[in-house]
Amino acid sequence: MQLDIKKITKSNGFSAFTSALLAIGLGLVCGFLVMLGASPENSLYGFQTLLFGGMTRLGDVVYYATPIIMTGLAVGFAFKMGLFNIGASGQYTMGMFFAMYVGFMFKPPESIHWLLCMLAGLVGGILWGFIPGFFKALLNVNEVITSIMFNYIGMYLVDMLITKNSTMYISIKARTAYLPASAQMPSLGIRNSGANISFIIALLIAVILFIVLEMTIFGYELKATGYNKHASIYAGMNGKRNIILTMMIAGGLAGLGGAFYILSPSTIPGASMTYEPINVIASNGFTGIAVALLGSSNPLGIIFSGLFISYIQRSGSLVELYGYKPEIIDIVIAVIIYFSAFARLMGMAIPRLFKGKKSRHSESHDDASEPDNPPEGPGEEIPASDNPAVEASGKGA
Repeated sequence: MQLDIKKITKSNGFSAFTSALLAIGLGLVCGFLVMLGASPENSLYGFQTLLFGGMTRLGDVVYYATPIIMTGLAVGFAFKMGLFNIGASGQYTMGMFFAMYVGFMFKPPESIHWLLCMLAGLVGGILWGFIPGFFKALLNVNEVITSIMFNYIGMYLVDMLITKNSTMYISIKARTAYLPASAQMPSLGIRNSGANISFIIALLIAVILFIVLEMTIFGYELKATGYNKHASIYAGMNGKRNIILTMMIAGGLAGLGGAFYILSPSTIPGASMTYEPINVIASNGFTGIAVALLGSSNPLGIIFSGLFISYIQRSGSLVELYGYKPEIIDIVIAVIIYFSAFARLMGMAIPRLFKGKKSRHSESHDDASEPDNPPEGPGEEIPASDNPAVEASGKGA
């Protein structure tokens, strides 16, 4: 049993888990210190609300967690390939637009309308992920540069296309119209919440990605290419194809996140989620980076990190009841993101620290166990004063 515990504690999964907990703990401590400095008399009540306030809004936690889980999967999946998909916001926005376009402009049977909208969002994200992947694979253009550029290109392009479409856009209200009910995803039935079936789909996608990465040849090739591109090419793996496929899959995941957000049912009868074309990049794409880092790019870890980020955001909105500004929760999340960026490093440093203390302790114990006067070796000389032969000759003289 002891050997099993040692194996668990030395595993990469345990290291990632403990380092994530450490990052979360440090972030919460920093949040409490900020609350203490801003309003000492309300700090305990505010911090208690920060920790437990989200329990009263679990439906909203699930609803807001779904898009960031998808963008987190998009970023984390690309990380496994050694790619930094910072363009999740653009892919998210493009997927949202494709889903809206099918929702407004097509009239399929009502039973499959939302399914077609969801698939359209997938296609939009794949298209926007393919372009940076193509440039990276064939022209060796850094994916960070191209994906950042396509965040802005996608945002401005979608805003322009929406404002030019009178069916989708209401100029008086400066937002899109309400989607038809057939285009909205089925609700989970949680009262006063937009939680819907997309959360279940996101969980299934995360499990499928975990199986693909850990139990298939394709996943092995992706991870091998991410570890060492040159060695994987030498081993016969098609690096260029894998780069393009990875970015397409990552883009599709982010696109689904945008589709899940815009296709969510509203808590107001006859309404739906809307989009305001105000030239602002979707924040859920960048939140996905934090989710992926906190989850160590593991699909299953990303589920829990996405739920945690959503939970802490919902709790943070209730902290205002005690006179705190909502920016406090942004500070907490920012500190968690900061520490999670090198969470694995912290997780590896702690075992090494204890290991170093243990080795120093064992060395000191070994030194203490050695006798002060070690036994004389067979080849050592006996001092003259202790040698009887020398003493006898001296007397004879």
